[in-house]
Amino acid sequence: MDWKTLQGLLSGVNKYSTAFGRIWLSVVFVFRVLVFVVAAERVWGDEQKDFDCNHRQPGCTNVCYDHFFPISHIRLWALQLIFVTCPSLLVIMHVAYREDRERKNRQKNGENCPKLYSNTGKKHGGLWWTYLLTLFFKLAIEIVFLYILHSIWNSFDLPRLVKCQNLPPCPNTVDCYIARPTEKRVFTYFMVGASAICIVLTVCEIFYLIFKRVVRSAQKWKKNKKSLSYSKASTCQCHLRLEQPLDGKASLLQDNLDVQNSKPHKSTGHACGSATKLSPEGDSKRDKGSETV
Repeated sequence: MDWKTLQGLLSGVNKYSTAFGRIWLSVVFVFRVLVFVVAAERVWGDEQKDFDCNHRQPGCTNVCYDHFFPISHIRLWALQLIFVTCPSLLVIMHVAYREDRERKNRQKNGENCPKLYSNTGKKHGGLWWTYLLTLFFKLAIEIVFLYILHSIWNSFDLPRLVKCQNLPPCPNTVDCYIARPTEKRVFTYFMVGASAICIVLTVCEIFYLIFKRVVRSAQKWKKNKKSLSYSKASTCQCHLRLEQPLDGKASLLQDNLDVQNSKPHKSTGHACGSATKLSPEGDSKRDKGSETV
């Protein structure tokens, strides 16, 4: 396994991660990858060779070893590190997809065209969901592998003596001894502790992302509500300013018409339409009065 290549790929995640994500990445490389490569592989390098049983029946030692170690610690941790770190590559791929869209947009519409994203690495929209899903996936992987490790070796313990019973070709009960159990137990507890720290950091990062998203949405909602209320208030004031002069002109026009209609007619000497108002009925009454005269 080329850990340098994996480290080079995941180093790009550092600039797109939150503070908790950067701490998580440091813990993974310093306390898990480096310890795994430098010390753990050497500690478990002789586990099968030095797994000694008190019986020389051909095949009995291999059967007992396979029964107590269905999968080696070192291989299980290797799978765990691969599955835990690979989801972070989805963030890099999503950012690369955004950058490619931005590049194609500039090629199509020119260098001075509006940008599709204010910042391709900013966790908004789809990138936020991608980042959150990778966190949930990493959390699930950590818990599943800890459960597997606990279920295979009870309480992550490695006893000095294991008994192999009723496993052909082993006759009766065979005692087997694990090589350097104390040293392996110490490294097991260390790797389990590092995995637990990564779980806590992942949970904190999930809550941090959700809390930050909720706060941003609340601030945006308050800002939109404030601007909406301000626009409504300004619209009502404009309506009042427009309606007041119009009402004054209408009343003045009505008074002038009443005064003119209350004057006596030249031929009859009677007042014509003294009660005339600005209405469709007034026009019809005036028409009838002119016909009668």
